[in-house]
Amino acid sequence: MRTLLNTELVHDSVRGTSLLRQGRAATPMAFVRAMVSAYQARGLDPSAALALAQIAPASVNDPSARISAAQMEVVSEAAMRELDDEALGCFRRALPWGSYGMLARASLSAPTLGLALKRWCRHHQLLTGDVSLAVHTEGDSAHLVLSAEGAPEALTEFCVVSVLRNLLGFACWLVDSRIPLQGAQFPYPAPAHVEAYRLLFDGPSQFDQPHAALRFDARYLALPIHRDEAAMNGMLQRALPLTVRPYRRDRLLVQRVRHALLSQPLAAHNASDLAAQLNLSARTLHRQLKEEGASLQTLKDTVRCELATDLLQRSRRPIKQVALAAGFQNEKSFVRAFKGWTGMTPSECRQHNASPGQRCETASDI
Repeated sequence: MRTLLNTELVHDSVRGTSLLRQGRAATPMAFVRAMVSAYQARGLDPSAALALAQIAPASVNDPSARISAAQMEVVSEAAMRELDDEALGCFRRALPWGSYGMLARASLSAPTLGLALKRWCRHHQLLTGDVSLAVHTEGDSAHLVLSAEGAPEALTEFCVVSVLRNLLGFACWLVDSRIPLQGAQFPYPAPAHVEAYRLLFDGPSQFDQPHAALRFDARYLALPIHRDEAAMNGMLQRALPLTVRPYRRDRLLVQRVRHALLSQPLAAHNASDLAAQLNLSARTLHRQLKEEGASLQTLKDTVRCELATDLLQRSRRPIKQVALAAGFQNEKSFVRAFKGWTGMTPSECRQHNASPGQRCETASDI
């Protein structure tokens, strides 16, 4: 399994040098320096790998230098093969070619993403004792935690980014879904190339933390695995077998939007603010919802209708107060909208619910 340190998405094999400089150069040269250090630690020469990726040796020590995703893919694969180490020197023990593929296969038969990730974390300990991986939940959030096991020097930036992006990329591939991050934390100071972290990990990043971790919505852990052995074989043969969040589709986006709508005053909803809360652009939010057969307006109406119906049935609040709680500025517009959603006025819904065995239909029932 090849490295995932590309900060841009590459979907096809890079077979010749003509493609190497296509795309934006956004990958920090610091990651290449880490590979060069692995060569030097073993008394080997990285020149061939650098030349294959069209990286000038003189630029390796330039802190401002950047390379493209394609260059990073080529130099990573070359280094892994020459060093016979898929960890590229991150651990005291080399991980021979195929190690991460073995982890992937061992996790494939899990019924859900949560169990697959727990298997990956447990089996990773068989490959190296330098670090430990764990997945756990806190409230509505899932945490992928990476910490040192008696070898603090193992938690270099290159190691942390490599391991976490590999695992997150594999998770996205397993469930065929983008898994957006709520946040990421790292056990080292913010590097000079900190701007690259916006591409490496979506969501806010924190540094100088006790351990490394990725945080995301815990509901993703319940998603079923959508891959089989044939898909695994094909994935492992690709030049970039796992890319992080290469999917436009988010299988939980509708649920996440509903949760976001319920977490703030309904009158404050607008596409730009909601999209920013979900780490998306407004255009991407609308497009992905459309791909899922939904729309932001429909979801907003459903949430408003359900809230209003609940207040009408479970409280004696005046209609005007229910309208304000549902995000309407005046009672008249609320009554008109509510009748369009349910086929009855708010007063009729309240009276209807008062009858034994009766209840008002909400938008989700229709």
